[in-house]
Amino acid sequence: MKIPTPNVWPLARAGQRWLLRTKRRETSVDGHRLVYLERGKPGPDNPTLVLLHGFASMKENWAFWMQKLPSDWHLLVPDLPGLGESQYRPDADYGYVKQAERLNHWLAEHASNNLHIAGSSMGGAIAAVLAHELKIPPRTVTLLNSAGIPESPDIANNPPVRPTIDSVLIPKDWAGVYRMFNSVGTGKPSLPGVAMTGLLGPDLMKRRQSLQHIFHDMVTDPIAPTRYLGNQTPPLQIQWGDKDTITPTRCVDWFKTATPTAEVHVFRGVGHLPMLESPGRSAAVLAGFVERHTN
Repeated sequence: MKIPTPNVWPLARAGQRWLLRTKRRETSVDGHRLVYLERGKPGPDNPTLVLLHGFASMKENWAFWMQKLPSDWHLLVPDLPGLGESQYRPDADYGYVKQAERLNHWLAEHASNNLHIAGSSMGGAIAAVLAHELKIPPRTVTLLNSAGIPESPDIANNPPVRPTIDSVLIPKDWAGVYRMFNSVGTGKPSLPGVAMTGLLGPDLMKRRQSLQHIFHDMVTDPIAPTRYLGNQTPPLQIQWGDKDTITPTRCVDWFKTATPTAEVHVFRGVGHLPMLESPGRSAAVLAGFVERHTN
């Protein structure tokens, strides 16, 4: 008789929310229930920062940053449609552009002249598109190990490799979950990898079908962000881990030509998720960038 594995993540999520002193909010956008965390209130001299998580992830990925960032900032941290507590629909499109359109409608409820956006991995790709969808452009955009960036500045002669649907980011068993959490770090086994496997494994394996759908929509237009990043991009910051095995550090070279004025930070010994692996350094870099473009 197989004993079902308990899913303790909902309880852990509620506890984390209490510790972070955030409010859980719900709204509707494009036929989806959108769940997000909010902390603080907007104000003329108070930045509103939107944090967008990556693929197969959730809003709670930003918990360490939320502890490190100034307590008076207004933070909006959604579960992207299809992921986390937000609604998934089998008939929906989850490509980068469509997700940016949804967030554009959502942020109309939070109109601000002092808006800043940061996105990790898939969330970075969506942030790059969203910055150009918004009626009032954001003051800054920060991309952390962003998806959708070519591994060579010469896109025409180096087309992106289309990933397979059997991506390491779509685990089907416990071994796959463990492999996933170690691959998004530095690629080496770690204690956090073991802990995250136990905490999030049941939820991830249950979502395999929806993750395949979302991944397919992402790679249908894999370098969509490159159409939106350029001379018209708001002040741009790039954060990258030099041990990333998902989006290699050579992707950073693309920005040197496309957005030469971008502020680039490459963190030594860090993998795909700077906000989890080096929250103090990465949050401080972001905070300084936002503050320089707030007043």
